[in-house]
Amino acid sequence: MVPLAPLVVAFLAAFLYSPASNEFQSADPASERYLLLTAHPDDEAMFFAPTILGLLGRAPSDTGSPLYSLCLSVGDADGLGNTRREELAQSLNVLAIDADKRWIVDHPELQDNITVEWDPAVIANVVKPYIIQHQITIILTFDAKGISEHPNHRALPKGAKHLLSSLSTKSRLFTLTSVPTPTKYTGVVDALISKFQLYSSKILIYYDGLVTKGLERAEIIPPGSAPNIPPHFFTPVFVSGAKAYTTAFKAMLAHKSQLVWFRWLYLLFSRYMWVNEWTEVEV
Repeated sequence: MVPLAPLVVAFLAAFLYSPASNEFQSADPASERYLLLTAHPDDEAMFFAPTILGLLGRAPSDTGSPLYSLCLSVGDADGLGNTRREELAQSLNVLAIDADKRWIVDHPELQDNITVEWDPAVIANVVKPYIIQHQITIILTFDAKGISEHPNHRALPKGAKHLLSSLSTKSRLFTLTSVPTPTKYTGVVDALISKFQLYSSKILIYYDGLVTKGLERAEIIPPGSAPNIPPHFFTPVFVSGAKAYTTAFKAMLAHKSQLVWFRWLYLLFSRYMWVNEWTEVEV
């Protein structure tokens, strides 16, 4: 009789190996241009790597990368601004964001500070030229809790919303969902659970398409038009596989100045190294 435990371990390892995702709902996904808006060097690796790698992994080679990166400070709280600027460049090289599609800002009113929430109007003014020049259609940033409650993080969605409310373009805003502290450190376990939910949703969509809609094949069904499918199954989510997690880990290693002891625990246990869930913000 074959022992059960090794089979279970092998199944979980295989299940975890490949990435999975629910993409951002779009009428024309190929035309979307995404701007990742962060506050400090290392945000991109610590919090957003699953989405970065998921989007870039699906980009057609003939059209180039759809993803741009804008960091609004050099992270000079400890006088290491020049060092952290160089570390960010190394991290983005690992994550494979094109060199001509990434920028870092050193604005006097947008300095790394754990006690100051940046002015949304200043953020809007700084970000505006990038949105217009590069025809950005989707902004990706922190939510109102900022994942870690950092006031610089919390200011970004306010600034992005302030900007989009004043533009005539139809750009959309998505924010990375903050979770309670216990859930934040479930790491690979959360990746397994999220993948199970994703695959379950795809089965339900397929079933709803065949049975409820009478379709010959499964199609993407807009939220609200499939009453048998819970709304959360349409939430944009990116779950890394083992290879993408390793890449995110390497990207964070580029931020050598930030690798204090508790960051190693973060790399090993944080769900954000594996899973990104997104919420669209009405502007």
